[in-house]
Amino acid sequence: MKNLTRFFLMLSCCFFAFSCLPRSSTDIEPVVSSDLNLLMDWMTGYFSSLEQSKSDPDYLEIQLHMIQIWPERTDGYWIYVEQALAGHLPYRQRIYHVTQPGNMIFQSQVYNIEEPLRFAGEWENQNPMQSLLFESLIPRDGCEIIMKKKGDLFIGSTLAEQCGSDLRGSSYATSEVTISANKLESWDRGFDNAHQQVWGAEKGGYVFDKIENYPVKTHN
Repeated sequence: MKNLTRFFLMLSCCFFAFSCLPRSSTDIEPVVSSDLNLLMDWMTGYFSSLEQSKSDPDYLEIQLHMIQIWPERTDGYWIYVEQALAGHLPYRQRIYHVTQPGNMIFQSQVYNIEEPLRFAGEWENQNPMQSLLFESLIPRDGCEIIMKKKGDLFIGSTLAEQCGSDLRGSSYATSEVTISANKLESWDRGFDNAHQQVWGAEKGGYVFDKIENYPVKTHN
């Protein structure tokens, strides 16, 4: 835990170094490497926090589907993300644009979708999100996740207080992620102007076990 804390502090301290990276996905000329392909493979699939919810009642059973969309695009990888409490409609639907904008630096840019519930369950389709227009995506500026590969893990976070949020009285949100071959840990929190946490898990992130792999078309 101490090593992980030091890593996120390092990311925050490197804010000015990272700020020179392209902030808009359309500005990125991504590197395609074996590590980027590996990250894409690990990020996509069906994930569940069922086991964590069984061992700790403070955590709910959340189902997470992350599936590749628009495989014909060569500007990195695109993922449709659907997150829901088990047995309920999704409460979060996003598009991620995953790229490698620099040497050993990986970025997941986040986009909102207009009227997202019309796409609920889209992960079940053979060619998901084909009716979604790229031009309709709404970028969440400042909410991109910057990651680095550390051993057998990809570890990253949002930078400083850049991700604005007004959910439940918050002024900004933070996300911390750790991705491995069969597990995804995500800790999303919201803070008010006094830097007090107002939403999100308090003890640590949600631990999602990978239940099923989804196919990925990688670029050379």
